[in-house]
Amino acid sequence: MTRTFAGRDIIDLIDMERNEFMTILDTAAELEPIARSRRNSKMLEDKIMVTAFYQPSTRTRLAHESAMHRLGGKVVGFSDAKMTRAGDFYQETNWDTFHMLQYYGDVLVMRHFNERAPYEAAKASSIPIINGGNGWGSHPTQVLTDLYTMRKEKGTLDGLNILMVGDMRMRTMHSLSRAMTQFDMYGSYCAPPEMSMTEEFQKELTQRGNKFEIVESVEDAIAKADVIYMEPVIQPDYTLSRDEVPEDYGITPKQYKITKKLLVEKAKSDAIVLHSLPRMDELTQDVDNTRYARYWEEAFNGVVMRMSLIALVLGKMQ
Repeated sequence: MTRTFAGRDIIDLIDMERNEFMTILDTAAELEPIARSRRNSKMLEDKIMVTAFYQPSTRTRLAHESAMHRLGGKVVGFSDAKMTRAGDFYQETNWDTFHMLQYYGDVLVMRHFNERAPYEAAKASSIPIINGGNGWGSHPTQVLTDLYTMRKEKGTLDGLNILMVGDMRMRTMHSLSRAMTQFDMYGSYCAPPEMSMTEEFQKELTQRGNKFEIVESVEDAIAKADVIYMEPVIQPDYTLSRDEVPEDYGITPKQYKITKKLLVEKAKSDAIVLHSLPRMDELTQDVDNTRYARYWEEAFNGVVMRMSLIALVLGKMQ
């Protein structure tokens, strides 16, 4: 029996069960026509969403805000903590800030560089918390978007072979790997040695029943991949509120790079490429207009998925 989503926090996917994933995906499919037709409903006209973004965000913040507007709701919040009392002279504590924000709206969407922050918010606040990324921890709304895109494009989630390329420390890689435990998926992990999965995380996945392998190059696994899921191997420090790119950040080595030439020569003809974006040089622009690219459609799906989550946690869908 599926647990109700009304009033529920969406912080991690680690304890989410298959039928709950399917409820979220089916709800997104039901709401998609609203966004697809570029219109707004009145479903949440009496609700307010609060956004608290302590780290830079483009897609996650705007997708949540767009989703709320598409459902007829209103949005208040901040996208730069330095412009709040949490980031100036007073250095207001997370607890005080999160406890206060509950009085300004009905659901709180947040991104924070501290992995514990959304859990603190859940304790400090009486309204549902949606995690928009917590340090290196997890990114549930992005991965739910990924799953929605995979199911739309491939017709199913079971039986898919996923080639995961990039920094395995990333919160998206953590969340997707944990979601894969609920489906019959096979994962091929490709990362530089210093960015590979920790032994502890590999043990967790094995205990959860994940089927996976570790490969040294994309060329070792691309021929059997149904989905190529990418993150940069050049990453900022996600434990900081903001991290500028160094002058000597380097370029992506060939074995972690996807190009049009590689896809045409070695990938399945119906393989798809997903990327949460932003990208560096690991995914070349010549892929953008090929049949493999699905990351722009993924951006649209991000609005649809957030519509689903907001409607569910506010009890308007079930």
